[in-house]
Amino acid sequence: MEDLKQTGRIVLRDAQLHYEPHFLTSDAADRLYKHLLTQVTWKEDTIRIFGKTYLQPRLTALFGERGKSYTYSGIQMHPTAFTPELLDLKKKIEGLSGESFTTCLLNLYRDGQDSNGWHADNEKELGNQPFIASVSLGATRAFNLKHREDKSLRFRMQLEHGSLLLMGGRMQESWLHQIPKTRKPVGKRINLTFRKIS
Repeated sequence: MEDLKQTGRIVLRDAQLHYEPHFLTSDAADRLYKHLLTQVTWKEDTIRIFGKTYLQPRLTALFGERGKSYTYSGIQMHPTAFTPELLDLKKKIEGLSGESFTTCLLNLYRDGQDSNGWHADNEKELGNQPFIASVSLGATRAFNLKHREDKSLRFRMQLEHGSLLLMGGRMQESWLHQIPKTRKPVGKRINLTFRKIS
């Protein structure tokens, strides 16, 4: 798996990818991380895989506009209203990206055993070619990508504290991504993914 060590626009086949490692200042990222860690009501949902039920290997929360529920892996989530902190972050991302968002899914990875499997953010309510903005806070974790058709295209990025990853174009149609487990000792990580639910 090849490492992607780039800032700004990242050239990938069938995708639009942009990475800003210092989107938030260190102080701003620290404040937001501590706020979310202590003030969000985190949930551990169950998921069904091949007919078996498991606890999801991370904690989640959903914020957004009223009525914009979100369903993935058989889990239906109903949003809490955006907090002032999340609204400020949303406006900052919208100003940079030129996109608008209705919803923010938060994931809390408690340690290296928390993860998510290969998937794409291609749920029906996100529409065609969804634009996803992903902010990382806390511990740096690997972010793996692989092309759905060309098995030789496999990449890895390190998503850092205060960074922003923008994914657009055919990214969710053509690529899968994951946060893999790691045996290395790592701290907690919070990931915020902003989306537009139609």
